[in-house]
Amino acid sequence: MDRHATGMSVRRRVLGDAHVNRAEAGKSAFDAPFQNMITETAWGTVWADDTISPRERSMITLALLAATRNFDEIPMHVRACANTGTSQEDVMQAFMHAAVYAGVPCANQAVKLAKQTFSEMESEAE
Repeated sequence: MDRHATGMSVRRRVLGDAHVNRAEAGKSAFDAPFQNMITETAWGTVWADDTISPRERSMITLALLAATRNFDEIPMHVRACANTGTSQEDVMQAFMHAAVYAGVPCANQAVKLAKQTFSEMESEAE
């Protein structure tokens, strides 16, 4: 199995062609090995596994991003919810779970970012 090809397919399905095309266009010789590793491991192995659904994976990812305070990734994964079947209510549940186990301040920041991103997505759809 070609993990890179699988990873690119899953990455495009979850994040969308426009996002992946921008990321690929911005790839340089310096970060190409890192981008390939992410494509093969995160997308070609973890996200490609069908043990849990893309919806569940999105919820877990968002909760972990909030818990580890990796806020830069939250808007991208909130946007991906449109492709994974993850509702706004699901996102809120993930952040509420993170609040209980990782702390209210990190979940509060995640909620703020998600709210802003959902608002942007609604404006873009009009």
